[in-house]
Amino acid sequence: MILAAGRGERMRPLTDTVPKPLLEVGGKALIVRHLENLVRAGFTRIVINHAHLGAMIEERVGDGSALGLSIDYSREGQALDTAGGIALALPLLGDAPFLVVNGDIYCEFDFGTLLRRWALMKTSGAIAHLVLVANPLHRPDGDFALVDERVRNDGSARLTFSGIGLYNPELFLGLTPGEKVPLAPLLRRAADAGAVTGEHYRGRWEDVGTPQRLAELDRELSLRKEACARG
Repeated sequence: MILAAGRGERMRPLTDTVPKPLLEVGGKALIVRHLENLVRAGFTRIVINHAHLGAMIEERVGDGSALGLSIDYSREGQALDTAGGIALALPLLGDAPFLVVNGDIYCEFDFGTLLRRWALMKTSGAIAHLVLVANPLHRPDGDFALVDERVRNDGSARLTFSGIGLYNPELFLGLTPGEKVPLAPLLRRAADAGAVTGEHYRGRWEDVGTPQRLAELDRELSLRKEACARG
């Protein structure tokens, strides 16, 4: 599932006319980069939720057939926050653990490495697996600690949640479809119960949360593209 329902307030005025996941870096929309990475990793069925300017996302991405994907849309009248959006989409996601990625991040993470985690989740008792990254300058305190691949709320060496996670539907049991619910409290309760595993990803990742960070990433990827073209 790709989360694409946020309004992107910090990105205004850019997001007044373009949904945040359709903003481009290096000549390609953020959400298209995710879809291409998911295809390379072997995923074939994708769910995208949307609210603000969602019709533009559907028009741009379509049914996914051009990329060899099957895409379903979970349409929200208003953004339901992360957990609320996932809960609404559960009928499209099925009963097995599923991958969720924020539509407004850039990353070079290999989603295929999470495929083996599905089997491990069944034997480890985990209902969530989080990909964590080093704390960016705008989030110096981080979100969680990671100890022996278990995510904990306490600990001094904290990392930031990347927006990439593998979830068992059990995590969202009891939520009312259509209710606005954040994800963090669910993860913190599960972490306190020892039911969240994690890993530290050290590759390229960026929370594209402001026009400045978007412009900087666009320059980086454009220069990389030009360098590749020159050989």
